[in-house]
Amino acid sequence: MPADDTTAADRPGQAPPLVLTVAGSDSGGGAGIQADLKTMLALGTHGMSVLTAVTAQNSLGVQGAWELPVEAVRAQYRSVVDDIGVHAVKTGMLASAELVEEVAALLADTEAPAVVDPVGVSKHGDPLLAASALDSVRTKLLPVATVATPNLDEVAQLTGVRVESETDLRRAAAAVLEYGPRWALVKGGHLAGAEAVDLLTDGSEEHWLRGARHDNRHTHGTGCTLASAIAAGLAKGLTVPEAAVAAKEYVTGAIAAGFALGSGIGPVDHGWRLRPE
Repeated sequence: MPADDTTAADRPGQAPPLVLTVAGSDSGGGAGIQADLKTMLALGTHGMSVLTAVTAQNSLGVQGAWELPVEAVRAQYRSVVDDIGVHAVKTGMLASAELVEEVAALLADTEAPAVVDPVGVSKHGDPLLAASALDSVRTKLLPVATVATPNLDEVAQLTGVRVESETDLRRAAAAVLEYGPRWALVKGGHLAGAEAVDLLTDGSEEHWLRGARHDNRHTHGTGCTLASAIAAGLAKGLTVPEAAVAAKEYVTGAIAAGFALGSGIGPVDHGWRLRPE
């Protein structure tokens, strides 16, 4: 018989890389768990979820949020990881200090890279993290992160560093790294300029991630999408810089293809690569 030169991943019935999102639900489908799972599917991985909160949310903002009990979050996590396993974990909305500390403990007990998106507010400015939870993010969650992906508002909230220009990104990343993540990816999308510039660093090497800035207001879910895309890359075996570069390319395309939904800010298009030319 001829030799079988296919890899395990090529054979029917083989599971793709496994990625777990620990985050809140966005009923409008643009961010949160929904954005995470769409991203993971679009990038060739199997997405799994631990729901931390339910939001009533649409294109205009967040009308309500209800966090789940800590024991419900723990049970979901253990149910997935103990049976199915996981190759990378991504965290998003954690809402309270109790949830932050529980998820940090779960991550510390899991042998998989963790991408921490320290969600503080929604795209519309609605708070998604209690002020009392900030210290838990700093002292419990960031130290177990492989990559932390704060935007400029979250950097200011966590470290007090305010970024006004591209040159401030180094100082912001250094301040985030002081809390213990192996890598910090500071997202500079809110800065003015022809390019959207992010800085990825572990304190010794730097990677400046540049993408075209698209004139499209429909950008709901960009942070969730970027963090999930990095997690998908890590689950596939990419290094952190490789995963971040691939994620930046994917998110830039998703922003360019973002579409109107409702009467406010629409979402990025997670399936843009799947659309016919």
